[in-house]
Amino acid sequence: MRAFLGIDFDRGLKNRIFELQQRIRKYAIKGRWKYIDNFHLTLKFLGEIDLNQILQIDEALKEICIEQMPFSLELSDMGIFKGKESIRVLWLGLSGEVQKLQLLHEKIDKALAPIGFMRESRKYTPHVTIGQDIIFECDFEQIRSELGKVLSGRIAVDRLYLFKSEQVNNKRVYTKISEYKFSGR
Repeated sequence: MRAFLGIDFDRGLKNRIFELQQRIRKYAIKGRWKYIDNFHLTLKFLGEIDLNQILQIDEALKEICIEQMPFSLELSDMGIFKGKESIRVLWLGLSGEVQKLQLLHEKIDKALAPIGFMRESRKYTPHVTIGQDIIFECDFEQIRSELGKVLSGRIAVDRLYLFKSEQVNNKRVYTKISEYKFSGR
Protein backbone atom coordinates (compact mmCIF):
# COMPACT_ATOMS: atom_id res chain seq x y z
CA MET A 1 0.00 0.00 0.00
CA ARG A 2 1.30 3.46 -0.91
CA ALA A 3 1.15 5.76 2.11
CA PHE A 4 2.09 9.08 3.69
CA LEU A 5 1.73 10.90 7.01
CA GLY A 6 -0.18 14.14 6.97
CA ILE A 7 -2.49 16.68 8.52
CA ASP A 8 -6.06 16.85 7.26
CA PHE A 9 -8.17 20.01 6.99
CA ASP A 10 -11.77 20.66 7.94
CA ARG A 11 -14.40 20.93 5.19
CA GLY A 12 -14.65 24.72 5.46
CA LEU A 13 -10.95 25.21 4.79
CA LYS A 14 -10.99 22.69 1.94
CA ASN A 15 -13.88 24.62 0.38
CA ARG A 16 -11.98 27.93 0.60
CA ILE A 17 -8.87 26.36 -0.96
CA PHE A 18 -11.04 24.89 -3.71
CA GLU A 19 -12.62 28.29 -4.44
CA LEU A 20 -9.16 29.84 -4.80
CA GLN A 21 -8.05 26.93 -6.98
CA GLN A 22 -11.01 27.51 -9.31
CA ARG A 23 -10.11 31.19 -9.64
CA ILE A 24 -6.50 30.25 -10.48
CA ARG A 25 -7.57 27.65 -13.05
CA LYS A 26 -9.06 30.40 -15.21
CA TYR A 27 -5.50 31.53 -15.98
CA ALA A 28 -4.24 28.03 -16.86
CA ILE A 29 -3.73 26.59 -20.31
CA LYS A 30 -3.14 23.14 -18.83
CA GLY A 31 -2.48 21.47 -15.51
CA ARG A 32 -3.38 18.71 -13.08
CA TRP A 33 -5.48 19.97 -10.19
CA LYS A 34 -5.86 18.46 -6.74
CA TYR A 35 -9.29 17.11 -5.91
CA ILE A 36 -10.99 19.01 -3.05
CA ASP A 37 -10.95 16.00 -0.70
CA ASN A 38 -7.20 15.58 -1.23
CA PHE A 39 -6.10 18.96 0.16
CA HIS A 40 -3.80 18.19 3.09
CA LEU A 41 -0.37 18.93 4.54
CA THR A 42 2.17 16.13 4.06
CA LEU A 43 4.57 15.46 6.91
CA LYS A 44 6.34 12.46 5.39
CA PHE A 45 5.89 10.41 2.24
CA LEU A 46 6.41 6.74 3.06
CA GLY A 47 5.99 5.03 -0.30
CA GLU A 48 4.96 1.38 -0.41
CA ILE A 49 4.43 -0.11 3.06
CA ASP A 50 3.21 -3.45 4.40
CA LEU A 51 1.22 -4.48 7.48
CA ASN A 52 4.33 -5.07 9.58
CA GLN A 53 5.58 -1.56 8.79
CA ILE A 54 2.17 -0.10 9.65
CA LEU A 55 2.46 -1.63 13.12
CA GLN A 56 5.97 -0.21 13.54
CA ILE A 57 4.89 3.22 12.29
CA ASP A 58 1.92 3.09 14.66
CA GLU A 59 4.16 2.39 17.64
CA ALA A 60 6.62 5.17 16.74
CA LEU A 61 3.91 7.78 16.16
CA LYS A 62 2.05 7.00 19.37
CA GLU A 63 5.28 7.73 21.27
CA ILE A 64 5.72 11.05 19.50
CA CYS A 65 2.08 12.15 19.78
CA ILE A 66 1.77 11.38 23.49
CA GLU A 67 4.20 14.27 24.11
CA GLN A 68 3.18 16.53 21.22
CA MET A 69 1.34 19.73 22.07
CA PRO A 70 -1.30 21.03 19.65
CA PHE A 71 -0.33 24.09 17.62
CA SER A 72 -1.81 26.25 14.89
CA LEU A 73 -0.86 27.28 11.39
CA GLU A 74 -2.26 29.78 8.89
CA LEU A 75 -2.40 29.62 5.13
CA SER A 76 -0.23 32.33 3.65
CA ASP A 77 1.15 33.20 0.22
CA MET A 78 1.02 31.19 -3.01
CA GLY A 79 4.21 29.85 -4.49
CA ILE A 80 5.60 27.50 -7.10
CA PHE A 81 8.24 24.85 -7.57
CA LYS A 82 9.42 25.29 -11.15
CA GLY A 83 9.92 22.49 -13.63
CA LYS A 84 11.72 22.62 -16.96
CA GLU A 85 8.71 23.47 -19.10
CA SER A 86 5.91 24.06 -16.61
CA ILE A 87 5.19 24.82 -13.00
CA ARG A 88 5.89 21.49 -11.32
CA VAL A 89 3.88 22.35 -8.17
CA LEU A 90 1.57 25.26 -7.34
CA TRP A 91 1.25 25.53 -3.58
CA LEU A 92 -0.03 27.53 -0.63
CA GLY A 93 2.51 28.35 2.04
CA LEU A 94 2.09 28.40 5.79
CA SER A 95 2.69 30.82 8.62
CA GLY A 96 2.01 30.67 12.35
CA GLU A 97 3.74 28.05 14.46
CA VAL A 98 5.72 26.64 11.52
CA GLN A 99 8.73 25.95 13.76
CA LYS A 100 6.60 23.50 15.78
CA LEU A 101 5.62 21.80 12.52
CA GLN A 102 9.29 21.61 11.51
CA LEU A 103 10.17 20.03 14.88
CA LEU A 104 7.34 17.50 14.52
CA HIS A 105 8.60 16.59 11.05
CA GLU A 106 12.13 16.11 12.43
CA LYS A 107 10.85 13.87 15.26
CA ILE A 108 8.93 11.74 12.77
CA ASP A 109 11.88 11.53 10.39
CA LYS A 110 14.19 10.47 13.23
CA ALA A 111 11.73 7.93 14.70
CA LEU A 112 11.02 6.22 11.38
CA ALA A 113 14.64 5.95 10.20
CA PRO A 114 15.42 2.84 12.32
CA ILE A 115 12.48 0.98 10.77
CA GLY A 116 13.64 1.55 7.21
CA PHE A 117 12.34 4.96 6.14
CA MET A 118 15.11 7.14 4.77
CA ARG A 119 15.56 10.52 6.38
CA GLU A 120 14.83 13.44 4.11
CA SER A 121 17.91 14.75 2.33
CA ARG A 122 16.21 18.02 1.38
CA LYS A 123 14.97 20.65 3.78
CA TYR A 124 11.30 20.11 4.66
CA THR A 125 9.26 22.84 2.97
CA PRO A 126 5.70 22.57 4.31
CA HIS A 127 3.05 23.51 1.75
CA VAL A 128 -0.40 22.61 0.48
CA THR A 129 -0.32 21.45 -3.15
CA ILE A 130 -3.22 22.74 -5.22
CA GLY A 131 -1.98 21.87 -8.70
CA GLN A 132 0.84 20.28 -10.70
CA ASP A 133 2.36 20.47 -14.19
CA ILE A 134 0.71 23.82 -14.88
CA ILE A 135 1.21 26.21 -17.76
CA PHE A 136 -0.38 29.63 -17.33
CA GLU A 137 -1.38 32.03 -20.10
CA CYS A 138 0.32 34.87 -18.20
CA ASP A 139 3.15 35.36 -15.73
CA PHE A 140 2.64 33.64 -12.36
CA GLU A 141 3.60 36.83 -10.49
CA GLN A 142 0.61 38.59 -12.07
CA ILE A 143 -1.69 35.83 -10.80
CA ARG A 144 -0.10 35.91 -7.35
CA SER A 145 -0.51 39.68 -7.08
CA GLU A 146 -4.18 39.43 -8.08
CA LEU A 147 -5.15 36.37 -6.02
CA GLY A 148 -2.38 35.62 -3.55
CA LYS A 149 -3.78 37.37 -0.49
CA VAL A 150 -7.43 36.40 -0.87
CA LEU A 151 -7.22 33.24 1.21
CA SER A 152 -6.76 32.98 4.93
CA GLY A 153 -7.49 30.06 7.13
CA ARG A 154 -6.43 28.85 10.54
CA ILE A 155 -5.38 25.23 10.80
CA ALA A 156 -5.66 23.76 14.30
CA VAL A 157 -3.08 20.97 14.36
CA ASP A 158 -3.98 18.51 17.11
CA ARG A 159 -3.53 15.18 15.30
CA LEU A 160 -1.98 13.57 12.30
CA TYR A 161 -3.01 10.69 10.07
CA LEU A 162 -1.54 7.78 8.20
CA PHE A 163 -3.10 8.03 4.73
CA LYS A 164 -3.36 5.37 2.06
CA SER A 165 -2.98 6.73 -1.47
CA GLU A 166 -4.52 4.81 -4.36
CA GLN A 167 -5.77 5.32 -7.89
CA VAL A 168 -9.54 4.69 -8.20
CA ASN A 169 -11.34 5.30 -11.51
CA ASN A 170 -8.44 7.45 -12.78
CA LYS A 171 -8.61 9.62 -9.66
CA ARG A 172 -6.14 9.76 -6.76
CA VAL A 173 -7.95 8.91 -3.50
CA TYR A 174 -6.50 9.43 -0.01
CA THR A 175 -8.01 7.32 2.78
CA LYS A 176 -7.25 7.72 6.48
CA ILE A 177 -5.85 4.48 7.90
CA SER A 178 -4.82 5.60 11.41
CA GLU A 179 -5.29 8.70 13.55
CA TYR A 180 -2.76 9.97 16.10
CA LYS A 181 -4.09 12.60 18.52
CA PHE A 182 -1.67 14.90 20.30
CA SER A 183 -1.96 14.53 24.05
CA GLY A 184 0.92 16.68 25.33
CA ARG A 185 0.09 19.33 27.88
